[in-house]
Amino acid sequence: MTMNFLEERIQRDGIVKEGNVLKVDSFLNHQMDVTLFRQMGEEWKRRFADVTITKILTIEASGIGIACVASEYFNVPVVFAKKSKSINIEGDMYIAQVESFTHKNINQVIVSKKFLSSDDHVLIIDDFLANGCALQGLISIVSQAGASVAGIGIAVEKGFQSGGQIIRNLGYRLESLAIVDGMDAATGQITFRDQN
Repeated sequence: MTMNFLEERIQRDGIVKEGNVLKVDSFLNHQMDVTLFRQMGEEWKRRFADVTITKILTIEASGIGIACVASEYFNVPVVFAKKSKSINIEGDMYIAQVESFTHKNINQVIVSKKFLSSDDHVLIIDDFLANGCALQGLISIVSQAGASVAGIGIAVEKGFQSGGQIIRNLGYRLESLAIVDGMDAATGQITFRDQN
């Protein structure tokens, strides 16, 4: 199996921990490799070349860097869903509940109504897909706006968790750049799904 650029990077620098945890914080979501993000943006642009996209939507915090770099290839604004209500957001908002796999809590995520409208064709981008809760929250916000989900771009999908299957079964076009089908904390072994 030939690995793509992201799978190779995960194989090289990702760290497998007990409890199905894959640490990619040295290049994806704590320290960020912007050159890698550019490759990701370029690849999503190639995969979604046939659809109209007017906005990119992500969720704070780790999706923002990836979405911003990717937006350079789509030439559209990035909107990010904020967790919980901060006092400086005024006016009407779209709100969704999101359960976090990592932090094991429930957040409200919000997007101001002035940044998403029924005219929008939205590409949702995020760094990880595990149980799909964050994505379902973002999809809910898009549908509250009357906008359409043009596609979903994920950096790393945990293929052994239900999120990807749920989202695909709902009929969404989901493009994950790396799908991890198995991880072994003892050996550090990571198995990727062949997407060719």
